[in-house]
Amino acid sequence: MTPPRRTRRRPQPPPAPQPPRSPATEAAETAGTKGPGDNPERLYSVAGSGDGARAELDLVTLIVARSAPPVSATPEQAAVLRLCTAPLSVAELSAYLRLPFSTMTVLLTELITAELVQARAPIVRQALPDRSLLEAVMHGLQRL
Repeated sequence: MTPPRRTRRRPQPPPAPQPPRSPATEAAETAGTKGPGDNPERLYSVAGSGDGARAELDLVTLIVARSAPPVSATPEQAAVLRLCTAPLSVAELSAYLRLPFSTMTVLLTELITAELVQARAPIVRQALPDRSLLEAVMHGLQRL
């Protein structure tokens, strides 16, 4: 049996230095990827400089996109529109984009006024199941 051949590792050259990036480019590339330590200036720029009016949104309000993101959409708005092809709650959107609830409500208000998304009330379950349905299931199981 022959011993395995070992090759000597040669040191790799260091990677080329990256050119400095502007803060605007960096913010656009990492939109929504920072942790909870976001600086207030970034949150203010995400929230925009609107009139301060907000839509009546709860944590469980469902958001559904009406169309694809337009070219003029900010990175956060485009991310919301891409995520909301299926209904998502405001809490889920806030968690996925790592934005506080207050910032998310301002962002969603802008999208609602532009008619790019639709806000729906959550589906409320009945407190008690229908008795006739439970009896039908019970009889069906007994027949098996």
